[in-house]
Amino acid sequence: MDTTTTVLPNNGGRRRLVLLPLPLQGHLNPMLQLANILQSKGFSITILHTRFTSPNPTNYPHFNFLPIPDVGLENHSLSDIGNLIRLLHHLNTNFLRPIRDSLARLMLEDVGVSCLITDAQWFATQTVADSLKLPRIVHRTSNISSFLSFAAFPLLRDMGYFRPFSDEELKSEALVPGLEPLKIKDLPKFLTSDSEEACELIELMVQGTKRAQAVIWNTFKELEELELTTLSRGFPNPHFLIGPFHKYFPESSSSLLAQDQTSISWLDKHPHNSVLYVSFGSLAMIEESQFLEMAWGLANSKQPFLWVIRPGSIQGFEWLEPLPDGFLERIAEGRGYIVKWAPQQEVLAHPAIGGFLTHNGWNSTLESISEGIPMICSPCFGDQPTNARYVSDVWKIGLELENGLERLGIESSIKRVMVDKEGIEMRKRVLNLKEKANLCLKKGGSSYTSLEDLVDYILSL
Repeated sequence: MDTTTTVLPNNGGRRRLVLLPLPLQGHLNPMLQLANILQSKGFSITILHTRFTSPNPTNYPHFNFLPIPDVGLENHSLSDIGNLIRLLHHLNTNFLRPIRDSLARLMLEDVGVSCLITDAQWFATQTVADSLKLPRIVHRTSNISSFLSFAAFPLLRDMGYFRPFSDEELKSEALVPGLEPLKIKDLPKFLTSDSEEACELIELMVQGTKRAQAVIWNTFKELEELELTTLSRGFPNPHFLIGPFHKYFPESSSSLLAQDQTSISWLDKHPHNSVLYVSFGSLAMIEESQFLEMAWGLANSKQPFLWVIRPGSIQGFEWLEPLPDGFLERIAEGRGYIVKWAPQQEVLAHPAIGGFLTHNGWNSTLESISEGIPMICSPCFGDQPTNARYVSDVWKIGLELENGLERLGIESSIKRVMVDKEGIEMRKRVLNLKEKANLCLKKGGSSYTSLEDLVDYILSL
C-alpha cells in the first residue's frame, strides 16, 4: 500500500495535528496507529496525553509528546466497570482546563495547530475546541455497529430496560426492537450494573460525536456498509472509514505490557490451524470460578491452546494461583502454553492459529477478521456484546458461548470451531472478509480512498 510521505503546505512546513488518546490500552493502540497513518501522509503529530498509562515516547521518535498534568489519577484502579465509569467522569470534568491550557500554548507556536483529534470518550473536549475555535475530529475506536447500539440508549430507557432482569429475560433469544441483532439476554452485559450512570456517559459521548466536525472509524466499508447508511441518516458529519489501522504498519506496537515472544516459537512447533488462541484483552476481569471452568474446558477439548492470562485479571489473585493441582502437567508436551501477554497481531497471523476465544473488544475482533480467524465469543461489557452478536449472527464467522464460561460449553465450542464442518464454513466466510480487508487498503480500495479524502478534508479546515 502507498505510505509515501507528502509534505503539506503550511508556510513551507508540515501541518500539525494534536491527537488526544484515552489512557486505556485498547484506546491508546488505535490512536497511535492513526497517528502513524497521518504522519505518513505528511502531517506533524503531537500526542497530548495523561501521565496515567502514558505511551512510551521512545517508541515513536517521529512524534512530539506533551503530557497533561494529572489531576488525581495517581492511584486510580480499573478493577471493575464502575471504576471505568468514574475514570471517564473524572477525565471529562477535571482535565478540561489543563487540556485547554496545553492547546492554547501550542497554538501560539509558529507552526500552530490545524486540528484536534480526540478519542470519542473525551466528549467534553468539544467545549474546549469551541472556545479555542479549533476544529475537532472524533476518532471512534470501536465500530459503527456498536456506536449505533449506544445511540439507541434513550430508546432502551423508554422501553423499560433500565432495571433488573428476570431469569427468563436472562435467557431470552428475542431480539430487542430497534436494536437488532442484539437479543434481550445480551442487555445485562451491554448495560452493565451501573446502567443509569453508564447511560449518561454514553449519551454524552454520542452527542459529543455528533457535534464534532468529522468522525474517523477503525473499520472498513465492506464490513459495515448497511450500518454506514443508517449512521449517515442520524449523524450527518463526514465519516472516514480507513481501517483496519493495524494493517498499515503491522510491525509497530504500542503495547503497555511486555510481550512474551516465546509464544511465537511455541506456535512454530504446531501444524496449521491447530491451535486455539485465548485472550480477554487488557481490561476484562473474570472470577475464580469462571477461570477454573475455562481451564477445564480448554484441557478437556484436547485441542492445543495458547492462553494469555494477564496478571491481576483473575479477581483476588496475582496470576496462576487458582490453577488446579496437576493442570500444568496435563497440558505439557505442547498441549497448552500460558503467557502473561502475547504479541497478538503476530499470534493471529501465525499459520498455526485456527481459532480465537475472545472477549470481542473491537481491536481483537478486527485483528481476527483481518487474519481470517474464526472466533468463540465471550463478551464482558461495553461494545463487546454487540461485536459478539455481529460475529455470530450477522457475519457468521464465529459462535458465542451462550451459557458463559462453562466447561462443557467451552469444550463443545472449541470442537465446533476447530474441528467440525461448521467451523470450516466459518473459516471460509472470515477468509472472504480477510481478502476484502486487504483489498480495501490497496490503491482504489475503500479505505485507501477514504484516507485520501480525510487528508483533503483536514487541509480544507
